[in-house]
Amino acid sequence: MPRANPTEEPRCLWCGEADDYRAYHDQEWGFPVGDDRRLFEKLCLEGFQAGLSWLTILRKRENFRRAFADFDIERIARWGPRSVERLLRDARIVRHRGKIEATLENAQCARRLRDEYGSLAAFFWHFEPDDADRPTKLDEQSLLEVSQTPASRAMARSLKQRGFRFVGPTTAYAFMQSMGIVNDHAAHCATRARVETARAGFARPLSISGAPG
Repeated sequence: MPRANPTEEPRCLWCGEADDYRAYHDQEWGFPVGDDRRLFEKLCLEGFQAGLSWLTILRKRENFRRAFADFDIERIARWGPRSVERLLRDARIVRHRGKIEATLENAQCARRLRDEYGSLAAFFWHFEPDDADRPTKLDEQSLLEVSQTPASRAMARSLKQRGFRFVGPTTAYAFMQSMGIVNDHAAHCATRARVETARAGFARPLSISGAPG
């Protein structure tokens, strides 16, 4: 699909013209992630995004990292009401009491989940769908019409059963897209092939039992 500047690589249209959004699209979105801190950070930020645009959260991401101790699960799991009040005074982040409290509670849940599976990555990646369950059409419009899937509904249900908050099936699917559990770059997008290569070389994490989570 041609763009206004024919010398540029074709991209998914959702990343628009903003340089920071394009960099996120080209270098992060869809590439497989197995690091627990990054997975926890993205899950929390997806919760903060509810009702907002991802670009708003992306531009505050470094502020969130400073405010939330670089999303250190162990540290955040020990925070309590005083930390909530401190964060509510931090104008650099989204000051929403429910989302802040959910992040602290989700850290406690993440710690238990990590003990159960050996890593957060082992839990999240066992929701990777089979190729047969993916859209057959990879054009921009078809992919945009997918906001949740059976896999994202199963993930959200499992997270909620373990006490996580702000993790509905649409949020879970956005998380899966961004963390590379699925590749939803459109067929015309130059980054799609790079993501496919990265996913092909990515070692899927195993649970502590040695079997997929």
